[in-house]
Amino acid sequence: MSEQPDHGGISRRRFLQAAALAGSAGLTGGVAALGAQAHTTRLPFANGERELTRAFPQKGEMILLRTRPPMLETPFDVFDHGVFTPNDRFFVRWHLAYIPTRIDARAFRLNVRGHVGKPLSLGLDQLMSDFERVEIAAVNQCSGNSRGFFQPRVPGGQWANGAMGCARWTGVRLKDVLDRAGVNAGAVQVRFNGMDSGTLQATPDFLKSLDLEHARDGEVMLAYGMNGEQLPVLNGFPLRLVVPGWYSTYWVKMLDDIEVLDKVDDNYWMAKAYMIPDTPHASVTPEQTGFKSVPINRLVPRSFITNLHDGDKVLSGHDVALRGIAFGGDTGVKKVLWSSDGGEHWLEAGLEEDQGKYAFRRWNARLTPAKRGDMELLVKAINTHGTEQPLAPNWNGGGFMRNVAERTRLVVT
Repeated sequence: MSEQPDHGGISRRRFLQAAALAGSAGLTGGVAALGAQAHTTRLPFANGERELTRAFPQKGEMILLRTRPPMLETPFDVFDHGVFTPNDRFFVRWHLAYIPTRIDARAFRLNVRGHVGKPLSLGLDQLMSDFERVEIAAVNQCSGNSRGFFQPRVPGGQWANGAMGCARWTGVRLKDVLDRAGVNAGAVQVRFNGMDSGTLQATPDFLKSLDLEHARDGEVMLAYGMNGEQLPVLNGFPLRLVVPGWYSTYWVKMLDDIEVLDKVDDNYWMAKAYMIPDTPHASVTPEQTGFKSVPINRLVPRSFITNLHDGDKVLSGHDVALRGIAFGGDTGVKKVLWSSDGGEHWLEAGLEEDQGKYAFRRWNARLTPAKRGDMELLVKAINTHGTEQPLAPNWNGGGFMRNVAERTRLVVT
């Protein structure tokens, strides 16, 4: 995490001039605006046809999974353009149907309460002026990214590989805010709540918690900026939690309430939802029962080829460029390995500039196919903890944490 001078990126004055954001047309109507002219794409699994939409505020062309609450996937070609995912192509995932579409940035308050010595009510102006400004590059990945590839199939949003993105997040350390409030002895967790809500009173509020030690590690942050601009409304404006190295279920959007708890949080979203098997790779068999479950937590390493796709044709005897992205999960990328013979032999790829241990890392290699026919490329990342992607996919009933080594099938002519 690096300190940022006041003159760079988002200025406090420019941010606060955005006193209200209106996005009601896209949030509530979505694809209806496209009518019969909607374009489609086909994701590479059963029932994979999806509409491509530009009907959501501050978003370019996205893959539509659901209109309300919005689920928008980043088209995979976007990841070939660089380490940082543009704000207008960054994936969107909301759990509850009601999302405020007009927010007065000047009137906004973040409340810090609970097991603290001094409850706080902080405006954006105070957050931006009274606390040290920091920046971190980090991957935000949905727990169910790639769920559509699970076999047997599982319920939930049928994402391909585009429910992820990497951004430079600007804001303040959560630790500094908690220190200002003064955490009381006996505190064990910190709970976060945003401004979204369900349409029915019985719908559980979306609440997520972190252990106090984690919340105060100096990396967890309250972000008001994303890639040098204010947060888009669909990505959490005016404030969101950033939890580097952890799945995005913890990255609460439109954050307006922080509560310090003196007991372990047992709300629905911590005790029942987003639970994974407490097994290697969070993997079980479909018929397996009786295993212990724990809340989902740390990211695991992943890597992808971004410039070639299944079925692409390449020429025998000619040099072919390979490139892609990788991330180490809860730590940095140590190396990326690739194979052109289905995993029998592996070569090490070159790594490009390191943007930080939680960010995407670009990699590249060169391939010269020797003979005509079908070729299967594999790629896998190994992180600095020595954890590497498995060659066999995991399976669990939630469709969580897929990180099998990716395969790309080419035709050599």
